Amino acid sequence: MPFLEVPFNLILMSTTSSSPAASSRSVWVDNLRTLVILLVVNMHACVTYSHVGDWYVMESPEPGMPVKVAFLFWQGHLQAFFMGLLFFLAGVFSHRSLERRGPGAFMRERLVRLGLPALLYMLVIHPFMVYVLLGHPHIPDRPSLPVLYGRYLTSERVLSGSGPLWFALALLVFSAALAGCRTLSKPRVQDAQTPVVAPSVAGLLSFALAIIVGSFLVRLVQPIGTNFLNFQLCFFSQYIAAFIAGVAAGRNGWLTSLASSRRALIAGWMALFGGPLLLAAVIVTGGAPPEKGHSQYDGGWQVAALGLAVWEQLAGLGLSLGLLTVFQKYFNTPNRLAAWLSDRAFGVYVLHAPVLVALTLVLHPLGTSPFLRMLLLTVTGLICSFLAADLAKRIPGLRKIL
Repeated sequence: MPFLEVPFNLILMSTTSSSPAASSRSVWVDNLRTLVILLVVNMHACVTYSHVGDWYVMESPEPGMPVKVAFLFWQGHLQAFFMGLLFFLAGVFSHRSLERRGPGAFMRERLVRLGLPALLYMLVIHPFMVYVLLGHPHIPDRPSLPVLYGRYLTSERVLSGSGPLWFALALLVFSAALAGCRTLSKPRVQDAQTPVVAPSVAGLLSFALAIIVGSFLVRLVQPIGTNFLNFQLCFFSQYIAAFIAGVAAGRNGWLTSLASSRRALIAGWMALFGGPLLLAAVIVTGGAPPEKGHSQYDGGWQVAALGLAVWEQLAGLGLSLGLLTVFQKYFNTPNRLAAWLSDRAFGVYVLHAPVLVALTLVLHPLGTSPFLRMLLLTVTGLICSFLAADLAKRIPGLRKIL
């Protein structure tokens, strides 16, 4: 699993419509991104004890395959949808921000809101975790911290030190591409009377099919578990497609229409109940993954890799559509607690990694099951991360980027 997360405040900050619909929509999107923050922290807590994926610290002992498979079902479903969903929402509001600001101002804002948090993570948070919290492992001579930090800054490791902030860098690239296309194309004048039509069932299935094919082909050369400068390209077919779809939704105004559609609700229910069954069928057909080394599901000309790509994109699309529907319908009313959590969500995103690593070291003596330890790390990690984010927002320099 990749480092997961996104600067979710960027999704909302560019929504400026004064209509009641737009205002109401911001509330449910706000609440949806808060839920995803909780799931992101939980994902990294899972990886800590499941060893399914990659994280700063993996607690011993490594669990057996039955425990790994149980974790895999939960983590796999999370990975299948939430990054794609957030790229989609980012695309919606990136388009609106670009239309309002123009390409130049849009990119200046993105450089501040995306570039500065990424630099903070790469230059401060990541080396702090590796060289201080974890005691700079795998360095037998243990030179001084200034020497280690100097080596880090002057090596290629700094380019791979983005951790969860890989999303900020990817979104910055996507935003630059969007601004470039906008600069080269003529502005479109949309008829205000044009009816808003969300994608049909056939359109949604075609979208999923395109991502299935793209994911399978990319994984021939970039299988699951590999990365390039902390970018796990094996998942980028979904991310790119979702961002483009989000731009189309923002351009044509069908986000609310899609979220309130019956087909989105049905897709959500099908993914919720059918997703685990389909994943079980894929595993039974493809066989259990090996304890160590390359898995037949990671990529290559193998039926197991194709089956995983099919399940991943169908389940991911269905879960995303279902969550859009549920939050648009049931979580569209603002309240103080939700607003407080949302206002600190991006801070949690930036700061949760060192918080989880520190808590993992504190909780290490506990001899409970990996599932209980994961739940304990999730709960304590969320509480401490929100408190850290609240404190950071009181610091003038950090307040502007968190």
